Amino acid sequence: MPYTVYLTDDAARDLAEIHDFIAGHDSPANAEHVLQRIEDAFRNLSDHPQRGRFPKELLVTGLREFREISFKPYRIIYRVLDTRVYVLLITDGRRDMQTILQQRLFRG
Repeated sequence: MPYTVYLTDDAARDLAEIHDFIAGHDSPANAEHVLQRIEDAFRNLSDHPQRGRFPKELLVTGLREFREISFKPYRIIYRVLDTRVYVLLITDGRRDMQTILQQRLFRG
């Protein structure tokens, strides 16, 4: 049974920022290519949401409710609830992931 994939507002904003950055610093064609590859990853999540690994920054704390897939260098952090997949974060994995995850996933 396919899962429905939802992008949170934050994840949609992440995607737009990634696209705009690549379009402005590289080329619009490359920005479209990256966007298409990330959207392909979302489609794959619809069929296989459990295939993602647990983010190592969260695994060390014992958290196993979030998963991630990647399209290098981008990491896509998501959570599976019933038949829904919520994409919470899309970011360049070379950034300070510990801080980003704390700010995004655990804001009060």
